[in-house]
Amino acid sequence: MPLRIVMMGTGEFALPAFRGLLDSPHAVAALVTQPDRTGRGHHQHVNPLKELAQASGIPVLQPEKASSPDSLEQLQALAADLYVVAAYGQILSTKLLQIPRLGAINVHGSLLPRYRGAAPIQYAVWHGETRTGVTIFQIVRELDAGPVLGLVETDIGPHETSGELHDRLAELAVPLTLSVLDEIESGRAAPAPQDASLATFAPRIPKEAGSIDWSQTAEQIGWHVRAMQPWPMPFTFLHRDGTEPLRLLIPEVRPVTDFSGNLGASSTPGSILPAPPGQLFVATGNGPIEIIQIQPSGKRAMGAAEFLRGNPLPPNSHLISK
Repeated sequence: MPLRIVMMGTGEFALPAFRGLLDSPHAVAALVTQPDRTGRGHHQHVNPLKELAQASGIPVLQPEKASSPDSLEQLQALAADLYVVAAYGQILSTKLLQIPRLGAINVHGSLLPRYRGAAPIQYAVWHGETRTGVTIFQIVRELDAGPVLGLVETDIGPHETSGELHDRLAELAVPLTLSVLDEIESGRAAPAPQDASLATFAPRIPKEAGSIDWSQTAEQIGWHVRAMQPWPMPFTFLHRDGTEPLRLLIPEVRPVTDFSGNLGASSTPGSILPAPPGQLFVATGNGPIEIIQIQPSGKRAMGAAEFLRGNPLPPNSHLISK
């Protein structure tokens, strides 16, 4: 018999799974999503899940706190069998989790128990992982620690950014979610406990984490640059004699394996190195890295050659974190 489901989600990672639920035989009783937020310029942030719910005639609840007495009363009245949670953005209380007959499941963008927390996709890229996936687990009070109901694995592309990986994992979550729901509905679900000794954590990433540390290895900087996109974006500051530091976003880099120049005293991490015309090489903790794309503050992204035509780099020019 189809399940009666409440979807709890806010971020775009949840959108494909929500769309899949609406197209499934299961009945979606309501969407619970975060309250509307006003951004800069007093513009309302678009909530794609809310828009989809409204277009589909699904009731939308937006409690400031999902575990407040008023919210719990509303949820109780929905008489759902199961809550499906993905990128919702709030901690759920024990009282809330006890309302649905079958509890609540979470759609998480990592291979648990690795990368429990708010930013699993970014941390996987940041740490140079070559493989990741989506895990669906039964929600318990401890963060992302509940028994696993299903998972799907995928390779991380060598040039893939967090944003690109996010979108791929969100789509991979759809058939996995529907498969897990079928198993729950039929009574065939077999929750498997996580090995807590293997747990790693991926807390929310602050804006300042985008700052590039040129003392790291070229490989680590490459991971970092990919991980920080689309937010908070990898950045650095160009220092040149006689001018104010220039803030730069660095969307793309490439470790240099065929450098033929003499590093010498210029090998201090962040130093601009000799390079062929139109190329921009920077010293790191273990050798050169090439900046492929660069975006000066307030301007569009451009190739290194275009940037260098408008921004000559005198001797002693260097990049630092601030």
